[in-house]
Amino acid sequence: MSATRMQLLSPRNVRLLSRGRNELLAGAGPRVCSLTSPPLSSSSPGRALSSLSATRRGLPKEKMSENGVSSRAKVLTIDNMNPTVKKVEYAVRGPIVQRALELERELSEGMKKPFVEVIKANIGDAHAMGQQPITFFRQVLALCSYPELLNDSSFPEDAKSRARRILQSCGGNSIGSYSASQGIESVRQDVARYIERRDGGVPCDPDNIFLTTGASDGIVTMLKLLVCGEGETRTGVMISIPQYPLYSAALAELAAVQVNYYLNEEKCWSMDLSELQRSLDEARRHCNPRALCVINPGNPTGQVQSRQCIEDVIRFAAKERLFLMADEVYQDNVYAEGCQFHSFKKVLFDMGPEYSDIVELASFHSTSKCYMGECGFRGGYMEIINLDEEVRAQLTKLVSVRLCPPVPGQALMDLVVNPPQIGEPSYDKFSKERSATLSVLAEKAKLTEQVLNTVKGISCNPVQGAMYSFPRISIPEKAIKEATDKGQQADMFYCMKLLEETGICLVPGSGFGQRDGTYHFRMTILPSTDKLKILLNKVKEFHQKFTEQYS
Repeated sequence: MSATRMQLLSPRNVRLLSRGRNELLAGAGPRVCSLTSPPLSSSSPGRALSSLSATRRGLPKEKMSENGVSSRAKVLTIDNMNPTVKKVEYAVRGPIVQRALELERELSEGMKKPFVEVIKANIGDAHAMGQQPITFFRQVLALCSYPELLNDSSFPEDAKSRARRILQSCGGNSIGSYSASQGIESVRQDVARYIERRDGGVPCDPDNIFLTTGASDGIVTMLKLLVCGEGETRTGVMISIPQYPLYSAALAELAAVQVNYYLNEEKCWSMDLSELQRSLDEARRHCNPRALCVINPGNPTGQVQSRQCIEDVIRFAAKERLFLMADEVYQDNVYAEGCQFHSFKKVLFDMGPEYSDIVELASFHSTSKCYMGECGFRGGYMEIINLDEEVRAQLTKLVSVRLCPPVPGQALMDLVVNPPQIGEPSYDKFSKERSATLSVLAEKAKLTEQVLNTVKGISCNPVQGAMYSFPRISIPEKAIKEATDKGQQADMFYCMKLLEETGICLVPGSGFGQRDGTYHFRMTILPSTDKLKILLNKVKEFHQKFTEQYS
């Protein structure tokens, strides 16, 4: 330490600094410099620095509290926080849902409302809506969580066998240990075998499988790799409108350019090549579109894209040099007659090397949807096709930063792709539970479409798949004006009034995107059949009353 530095930190100077601070707080005595700076001579350049305001020196300004004692301003404020975060919006947990939670609390406190319960149909959370877990999945997870249960004779042997295999793949035979960043190797192997069975023998390399924290984690990770450039070279990402708000939120946070292409509502929310071309051509005037995202089956729109449509999209991506992202988390949720799920990978490879050797594809699946509904375990996977080897290395680096996906979620993903087989003790029960869950969802999809289409001013496309309907609603001009005067979107105004008067929590279509001049809401088909009937009848009565009130 230099002699000058030692002198500055001498006991005498420290006492002087302390005395100066006390005098300043008492409102008397000379002006002193910062406590971290010793008294300096007038010729010192440090004196000029100390005379600058705290704000100009990058320090938080001190504020006076009511009792006259100074209080330090926050280092992080709404004005100096990351500006991209402020642009993030997520409609399915937005202000409607916050008000629904308040109403639930008010009801529990005895406040009188025109309804006895809040029915939340805003989010695809199956178990929260009463869907029962698959017994086999929970048995194996219980065994993995508490291995002493392996000695319990009440658990079937195939569940115990699965649990032992999973535990043997974990460090220390515990699901509380970290896994490899890409995921447990045996689970990735099972995922690869599942994909090969699903796609009729199309090969799948376990090294192309990345286990993820739900599908959302994989989607955001790929977007991080894709986004680059500034100004007109900034990456644009094509997303469907209506869209799942994860995409718009992630693109806002990454400061990427959201490139909208509209689904064709008149043709059951199908994709239209001419619309894709229009969207791409317009976007190229102000950004660099590099990726095309497709959700199939659709969220929030519930459509199932045809094989021909998928082929057209693949040709379009190849021609325009676009990276394809296929969100396929609802692949088991197909209800409508004549509809079938076709994976993008299967179609890509059926089209031959002309496409399968060049089109870059990332596809995503999850434990959260389908017949499982295990949202809270945050299990999922991503498969990558034709990824540049140097980019793959960067992807591996990126996923290693987060250490690993939740190991219980990885274990659950393994059970989804490797369920009980014919002849195993748990097969019959598993098969019955899976079929019953999907059958009830199909019935509720049909019920939703039928009831909503009886209401004048509501038009609902068939719910071909997934877990949602996205009906169009007509809103009278008088209501639109009142919403505008309140600074609200008209469908937000509609949904908020619906919540306050009926206790039904839906999400306005504006949270997902929609064509100008049209209004929608999204609702899940997940409530129990009895509650769904109540919900649909209340929506019917409310819409009729709302229309009369504002006509």
